[in-house]
Amino acid sequence: MNTRERILVVDDEPSIRKYLQTLLEVEGFEVSMAPSGKEALEIVTHGERPDFVILDILMPEMDGLATLRSLMQLDRTLNVIMLSCTNEVGTVVEAIRLGAHDYLTKPFEKPELEAALLKCRQKGELSAENKALREYCEELTEDLSFLAASPQMLKIRQQILQIAPVDVPVFISGESGVGKEVVARMVHLRSLRRQQPFIKVNCAALPGELLESELFGYDQGAFTGAVRAKPGKFEQANKGTIFLDEVAEMSPHLQAKLLHVLQDGQYSRLGGRTVINVDVRVLAATNMNVQDAMRSGRFREDLYYRLNVLSIHIPPLRERIAEIPLLFRHFLLKYSEKFQKQAPDPSTHLLEAALRYPWPGNLRELENFVKRYVILEDDEGSFRELLELAAAQQRNAPREEPVTPTREKGGLKALVRGLKDEAEMEAIADALEKTNWCRKDAARMLGISYKALLYKMRQFNLDPGRSARNAVPTEPVTRNG
Repeated sequence: MNTRERILVVDDEPSIRKYLQTLLEVEGFEVSMAPSGKEALEIVTHGERPDFVILDILMPEMDGLATLRSLMQLDRTLNVIMLSCTNEVGTVVEAIRLGAHDYLTKPFEKPELEAALLKCRQKGELSAENKALREYCEELTEDLSFLAASPQMLKIRQQILQIAPVDVPVFISGESGVGKEVVARMVHLRSLRRQQPFIKVNCAALPGELLESELFGYDQGAFTGAVRAKPGKFEQANKGTIFLDEVAEMSPHLQAKLLHVLQDGQYSRLGGRTVINVDVRVLAATNMNVQDAMRSGRFREDLYYRLNVLSIHIPPLRERIAEIPLLFRHFLLKYSEKFQKQAPDPSTHLLEAALRYPWPGNLRELENFVKRYVILEDDEGSFRELLELAAAQQRNAPREEPVTPTREKGGLKALVRGLKDEAEMEAIADALEKTNWCRKDAARMLGISYKALLYKMRQFNLDPGRSARNAVPTEPVTRNG
């Protein structure tokens, strides 16, 4: 028997409590005792979770069934063995229905108790295996969303297959939204720890004090409001994998503590006096320029080199446009099924616009765009949205050409008007080229009237023999001009 297992004995008879305490402590268990249901609930609520609860049915004030019902509300996974002087079928059935794992009739022999404890342990192991299998299947679906069509991503897939079985830290870099978590999950699923927990922590989502308690947990009384001990993410990930997203956002104090954990596999909870040993594989990711962060002192060099035993860099979506049609189709099917809609058939000009758009938000932006497309079922509206996004991107992009004297002369308003005209001209020229200069189709695509399109074409000197790049916006034409 495991010497660290804890048992809570709940019985109003002192002789039974004493007998069970002696019997179980000889076997190496840690034993806590409660003479009533209320005290048992207090222990489970504010103390450490027991591995087993031995609960008597016949007790004054709050009987065993009422106590069992309350215990199950607190923690449905508790292993509870009921005790009673009678073997009444109705009581046994009710106890099992409420969540008890087994039932013993007083008086009982030591082998009967050992068999009941073994049965509880085996049920717990089976439940954990089933949960891991379900999570594995769910994560496997995410693994299948790792669609590789470009040479860069095919190379990364091969890297993952080589790296995953080697039990060392991996550092994953790339812009926000490129799929760093998908890569981390795939590393876990291909590793020897795949049946153990995969725990994700976003280090940028919490301030330093909260992040420390989230990662390493705290003991009772560590701070105001810490009424009971709480394990941290590292304890939850023991034997498995922890994924530290945006790790470079950690405070220097936390970086030092993380370095200690990586070196020794040990740490203490907040307010704790005991050392906790953990066996965790650490995967870390950031969208920050690590070299700049180390030069400025925001990220410790020794921590980086400890995390960067093996590394994977994921290129942005604009550098692997071959994957855009695949990912578009993948998200299309995913959200059509989720929202119970028939998967729409995107038009050619929408897909072409998706290929030309640089997707600064990478996969995350593409996924959200396709989600809106599925919900709204508006191909032309989605196409116009992409044109507007591209125009905004063009406006915000740094320009190499110097500001012309005309713009300087007109001041800020003239500059803004000039930028707006250029973006508008690009969008109109793009629509005309897509429709082979069919003005009616281009007007419909842009969501403007035919007359408005003709007006803009005159304003921007657009005709089939002049591309948008060579066209020059003229001064706005007035109705009297």
